[in-house]
Amino acid sequence: MAAEILDIIDLRPRLGARQRLIGVDLGTKTIGLALSDVERRIATPLETIKRTKFTQDAARLIELMDKFEVAALVIGLPLNMDGSEGPRVQSTRAFVRSLGALMTRPFVYWDERLSTAAVTRSLIEQDASRAKRAEVVDKMAAAYILQGALDRLRWLADAP
Repeated sequence: MAAEILDIIDLRPRLGARQRLIGVDLGTKTIGLALSDVERRIATPLETIKRTKFTQDAARLIELMDKFEVAALVIGLPLNMDGSEGPRVQSTRAFVRSLGALMTRPFVYWDERLSTAAVTRSLIEQDASRAKRAEVVDKMAAAYILQGALDRLRWLADAP
């Protein structure tokens, strides 16, 4: 099965009542995850998966999606600052293709430029230690990505 990639506009009518979304910040060493509430208003940091082998990483992600009845995944797309695609985008798309072969839930790509920087800046302002920042930055970046998508979905619902 090929991964189904949707635009955020096309995802909205496919979501049922009380279905959650999961946000994913895909890094080379970790995968940050965030979960929406059932009303899809608030993104909450969920977990950071330490990357090992794809099969193990995918199994944990699918396990969490099943547990929380997740309808779709919002994947941070690490575009370059000028909007072009580099090697990290290619790696993200390859991960989505591989994960899509294992499940039927759709994916939405979301521009993640500066998400980690924004989260890190916020943690520094909160006087979080370097160790604490390292521990939470990935799942908080996933929440930042997911919150952007949730805000867009809410805006689309309110648009005339």
